[in-house]
Amino acid sequence: MRVCRDRPVVRLSRSSVVTIGNFDGVHRGHRALIDRCRSLQGSGDDLAVVTFEPLPLAFFRPDEPPSRLSSPAERIRLLREAGAGLVWILRFDRRLAEVGAEEFVSDVLVESLGARHVVMGDDFRFGHKRQGDLALMRRLGARHGFEAHVADTVTLDGQRISSGAIREALARSDFAHATRLLGRPYAITGRVLRGRQLGRRLGYPTANVAVRALPSPVLGVFAVRARVADGAWRAGVANLGRRPAVGGEELLLEVHFFDYGPDLYGQRLETQFVAKLRDEAHFDTMEELVRQMKKDEARARAILNDEQWITE
Repeated sequence: MRVCRDRPVVRLSRSSVVTIGNFDGVHRGHRALIDRCRSLQGSGDDLAVVTFEPLPLAFFRPDEPPSRLSSPAERIRLLREAGAGLVWILRFDRRLAEVGAEEFVSDVLVESLGARHVVMGDDFRFGHKRQGDLALMRRLGARHGFEAHVADTVTLDGQRISSGAIREALARSDFAHATRLLGRPYAITGRVLRGRQLGRRLGYPTANVAVRALPSPVLGVFAVRARVADGAWRAGVANLGRRPAVGGEELLLEVHFFDYGPDLYGQRLETQFVAKLRDEAHFDTMEELVRQMKKDEARARAILNDEQWITE
């Protein structure tokens, strides 16, 4: 898969089937757009996804940005797994926000991507002040020689599947519902960093991963299952936050495996969230912190044992 960033000055594709959107989390609705593209793809067409960084809503509301379901790197990986052959990440800044709908279609879809088909969600808007819609895309398609299509809305129990609905489910720690909306368990993936090794000294060694999807939709202490690369899933407990008990500042995911403790530095760790145990808290002494960690471990073991999943 090819990944392009910002606005190039060269042709990216001789011909393509294109879909456009934020694709935060690459949920079931997003994958339906890509599946529709695949059904229209000819032998010489790229399957191209046009997306944005930062998310437009974060640009327009910098003091109140939406939480992120996926980091830019995770989004690229998920789009590749969904079948995209070309991902073009446009920098969403003031200049792009002021590009008119017709100019966007001409420059991005026609000149750069050679679009033969464009697939949109029924609520998708594009161009300055969201002036572009499906009707305009179809008129511009007739002018420029491509066909515009709308993908059917994907629903679950009568609810439209959207990134916003998934953020709401995660905010209330309803990981089962988030899984159904996403089509997979919510997870954070990243490289294990070398930390201060305080957990090791307290008897709870952790694998630490920097959180790149900010703001995070989940914070606190969780029962989790995690794995290195594509290895076996292991049971554990994790803290995701700034660690006020030990004077932390940066947002960090710390995973403690119950019965597994090799050196994981530099390896890719995927962590799935099963249940929230509590919010982060400050403790006056390390002894109080360790007592709470033991309670967290006991609760997490009970929850994960009830799940009856196999780690080997």
